Amino acid sequence: MNEKTAFAERLAAAMRSAGYEPRPAVLEREFNLRYWGKPVTLQGVRRWLCGETLPQQEKLQVLAEWLGVEPQTLRFGERGGYQVSEPRGAWEASVGAEERRVLQRYLALPVEQRKVVAQVIEAFARADEAGSGEEGTEGGRERKPGEGDAG
Repeated sequence: MNEKTAFAERLAAAMRSAGYEPRPAVLEREFNLRYWGKPVTLQGVRRWLCGETLPQQEKLQVLAEWLGVEPQTLRFGERGGYQVSEPRGAWEASVGAEERRVLQRYLALPVEQRKVVAQVIEAFARADEAGSGEEGTEGGRERKPGEGDAG
């Protein structure tokens, strides 16, 4: 079964589940009541139901919202397996619980307050670089807080 045919079956099933007959006239009427763009023609929605074409993403969003299903489920099915994700950065593994808590609190601040915090951090970093002369490293490795301090 190809992707368009599978979508057509999911669309018809979603319409039935929502209490609508999966017919082009019903789909055209209900879709156009909810869509703010140029109305879709009877022939256009018939192509969706027959598995000839797929709707554009913005139209898929409207269909999914109307039928009470997730857009990715309507488009790809339950086992769509299509996920957009980024690999975790290597630095995340070395960030401890305290640093994570501080980062979360920082990210929760309003933008203006974040700018102030960033300026303070930059000022501390510049002062540290000027004091050590080596941009925060000792012997080619990162210096940890408290290392190298006289005390």
